[in-house]
Amino acid sequence: MGANALWADDGITVNAANPGAVITNLGRHLTEEDLVELPAFDYRSPERGAATSVLLAAWPQLEGVGGRYFENCNEAAPYSPDKPTQGVAAHAVDTEAAAPLWQISLDMLDAARQA
Repeated sequence: MGANALWADDGITVNAANPGAVITNLGRHLTEEDLVELPAFDYRSPERGAATSVLLAAWPQLEGVGGRYFENCNEAAPYSPDKPTQGVAAHAVDTEAAAPLWQISLDMLDAARQA
């Protein structure tokens, strides 16, 4: 059971948002060799990177909509090899495959609380 299903009865919805490749100083420690290895992303400003998250938090039409993956202010299309930096992979929205990871996450949180 994922977060969206877990909290649906409480009126809480959970979605995933991909901000894209945002220009920040997080890569300040990368070497020139590291930078050459990076894919040719369509880098965006922090404001543009935040737009999808803001949309998910504030758009009334998404009230009650959960368990989905968004990018570029839209629900993401399925992954396609011809657009490798876009889309959502089938395994990312497979609730059955996610169940073991969800349980591991809960177990780790429980262990941290008991420590």
